Amino acid sequence: MKENRIGIAIAGGIIGIAAVILVLMGNPLNMGFCIACFWRDLAGGIGLHRAEVVQYIRPEVIGLLLGSFIISSIKGEFKSKGGSSTMTRFFMGVFMMIGALVFLGCPLRAILRLSNGDLNALIGLIGFTFGIFIGTLFIRRGFSLGKKVEQDIISGISMPVLMFFFLVLLLVAPSFIFFSVEGPGSMHAPIFLSLAIGLIIGAIAQRVRFCTSGGIRDLFLIKNMTLFIGVIAVFLMSLIGNLIFNFENFNLGFSDQPIAHTEHIWNFIGLMLVGLSSSLLGGCPLRQTILAGTGDFDSASVVLGMIVGAAICHNFNLAASPKGVPLNGKVAVLIAIAITIIIGLVGIRKKKTDFSR
Repeated sequence: MKENRIGIAIAGGIIGIAAVILVLMGNPLNMGFCIACFWRDLAGGIGLHRAEVVQYIRPEVIGLLLGSFIISSIKGEFKSKGGSSTMTRFFMGVFMMIGALVFLGCPLRAILRLSNGDLNALIGLIGFTFGIFIGTLFIRRGFSLGKKVEQDIISGISMPVLMFFFLVLLLVAPSFIFFSVEGPGSMHAPIFLSLAIGLIIGAIAQRVRFCTSGGIRDLFLIKNMTLFIGVIAVFLMSLIGNLIFNFENFNLGFSDQPIAHTEHIWNFIGLMLVGLSSSLLGGCPLRQTILAGTGDFDSASVVLGMIVGAAICHNFNLAASPKGVPLNGKVAVLIAIAITIIIGLVGIRKKKTDFSR
């Protein structure tokens, strides 16, 4: 247990430092790592939505998934499996993205935003924790999306192959690929640096099972803070990095934060949806991305759901902006929460589970 905690702390610290480096090298402020934002940008880059300020094939998420694939293959942990409510997981991936884009970031970005003084992120993280708590109530009562079974190798390698294809598109830059010329999508670190950091973080996260929602879930279910130590380490190392290397942009407060809004109720509700869906799916957006690289086709379906969800958000005016959350987004996130709760109720398959043993 002590070795696991040391490993997860080191991993979290590396993620925090890497996020600071990516911002210093060109990524948007408070967005050194944002899994939801990066999949959203990728969706725009391949033309699934036409929001011109968020279109770029982000090499970080390509690296995350390929890094997980490479290390799991080397360690003999790559296993092609799936078939556990795959379509349900896809739609929950869509819902997860809706919640993230109403908040304007995934849980990892919320931690990074907070480390740079954005107190709107604190509201979001409280909502994220509340959503996970609700999810654990279903889990204690026996919620399950079903058992995963072995799949053909094609299913397992489909996402790594797709990521390699996206990488080729990014490097070749054919005319049918979109690149933002202004806004967050136009701000990025050098391609190969971003890819290298993604590969490293992907390998590390796979080895230590890093997960933002898992750390909070384990606190509620089994009173174990091993994974949560990694979350704390991300915050502390990114905070230290921001104060040392990016202090001129450190802004403690709610207003004038980069790529954020101050509608506190919807910051809370947006990440509440992400927390609820993450707990029922068994992992946050980062964890789902990492699992997709290990041959887990169910997690791959969640990732594909997030990509499609990003397209839906921008094509139907659901995504928030620094100006606030549009009415469509407010309605969508409430509907998504209601459907996710229904999924939780329907998925209770056995008697109450005792996690105290």
